[in-house]
Amino acid sequence: MNQAIDCDYSVEGAGPPLFLIHGIGAARDVWRFLTPILSGHFTVVSYDLRGHGASPMPGGEFGLDDLVVDLERVRERTGFEQAHFAGHSLGGMIGPAYARAHPGRVLSLGLLSTAAGRTEDDSAKVWGVVRAMEEKGVEQVLDTLIGRWYTDDFARERPDIVQRRLKQVVDTDRAVFLNVFRIYAGTEIMPWLHEVTARSLVLTGENDGGCNPRLNRGIAGALPNAELVILPKLKHAILLEDGPAVAGHMLRFLEVD
Repeated sequence: MNQAIDCDYSVEGAGPPLFLIHGIGAARDVWRFLTPILSGHFTVVSYDLRGHGASPMPGGEFGLDDLVVDLERVRERTGFEQAHFAGHSLGGMIGPAYARAHPGRVLSLGLLSTAAGRTEDDSAKVWGVVRAMEEKGVEQVLDTLIGRWYTDDFARERPDIVQRRLKQVVDTDRAVFLNVFRIYAGTEIMPWLHEVTARSLVLTGENDGGCNPRLNRGIAGALPNAELVILPKLKHAILLEDGPAVAGHMLRFLEVD
């Protein structure tokens, strides 16, 4: 049995519970442009993955199953029997993996800017980023991340948001950061996505290089009950670049006025 870590979490708002799951080298504050909107309709539970933000460090290497166990532990501690779940990037893999393990707990899923059904070329590219970080150091690849995550206009107009996110990456323990990046690069959820029957919103940016519309069309096609949304112009950092648009689609999908 995988050992759960008691991750640090926050609860805001009122209404049905909605759990938010962040991605690699981030923390729950990446949801800060969505939470004020979502918390008007939901009890929003956001948490820091193990080794991220204010959560405890893991004792060693860990995998996707461990992150699922951590999420179930957060749910147990909040006391909610059932909830909506939405995750970004790696969080968009944790969500459906959780739904597969605990189908009775999941009212709906949001798979935001995530990947499945990668071709050999797709996989080679993401593993190339991992290898570059392993060999050169994470800080040496930050410029690459800026180009992958943000549109040029946003990076130029909001350097404060970009730099705050990059500082999160740098401040994340190197071993933890590379561990979660390897999980993201090496996980393939497509073979079992058909088992996930919860209503699902699949959403990505039009110009997200690693989690592009091609992959997300495949994800939506594999899920039995899914809706696909492509956000024009955006790349990977949809939560930070246009959080209100993402929140709006989530509220519409969840049939909130």
